[in-house]
Amino acid sequence: MDASKAIQIKSFRRKVFEELEPAVRAELGLSLTNKLLIFVIIIGTITAILGTEPNFPTLMLSWLGYVESALGLVFLVEYIVRLWIAPELDATKGAWNGRVRFIFSFSGLIDLLVVISTVAPIFSANTAILRIIRLVRIFRVAKLGRMSTAMRSLSKAIHSRRYEFILTLFFAFGLLLIGSSALYLIEGAVQPDKFGSIPRALWWSVVTLTTIGYGDVYPITVFGKIVAAFIAIVGIGIIALPAGILAAAFSDAMQNKLED
Repeated sequence: MDASKAIQIKSFRRKVFEELEPAVRAELGLSLTNKLLIFVIIIGTITAILGTEPNFPTLMLSWLGYVESALGLVFLVEYIVRLWIAPELDATKGAWNGRVRFIFSFSGLIDLLVVISTVAPIFSANTAILRIIRLVRIFRVAKLGRMSTAMRSLSKAIHSRRYEFILTLFFAFGLLLIGSSALYLIEGAVQPDKFGSIPRALWWSVVTLTTIGYGDVYPITVFGKIVAAFIAIVGIGIIALPAGILAAAFSDAMQNKLED
């Protein structure tokens, strides 16, 4: 291949890269190609959800299968194109280095998983495998993340406050253990079927700490109710902490983006 041909191919590859990657586009907003891909992803997610209903007429299920096959072809072509333009992600690295990095990146793995889940039914008729495949197809919606600047900002926000999140998780886990251990000691002898062990009491702690409150398990002794009230009140604050940290980090990320 002569030098001029190689330059033309590289120039075309760059144009395709800018068309598919919102972060490097000169214009604001999504390209027409990405808008069409979003439409395809939404249709694919809907068909994957509908495909799990066995009571639909046979004809409808057949048509859903045809739609799935067509969408699978679109996703396969998209994956191949993204693999081809992957070197543009970092021009300082070699072409194959960039492609390998794309394959093992989060978005690359999602793309590959979607393609595999689409073509797998052709090679397997196992019912259990097909049920898993139908579930995996719903991961197509995760492909929308690469097309949203808000998702990228959210990802950066979470990463910037990762230590605060980890500390909050430790607090929450500690409170779960304290609550379940306390109720095991207090209620274990009275309600052995519900609080007869720490793992059993842990279910109550999770439901209470997350403020869900199913009502299927609850303390009946006076001391147990006092401890439960304390755990519930403290739990509200523990659950609210991650939301506050995330909101502050996301606000900072968006403010920095506006300033840039």
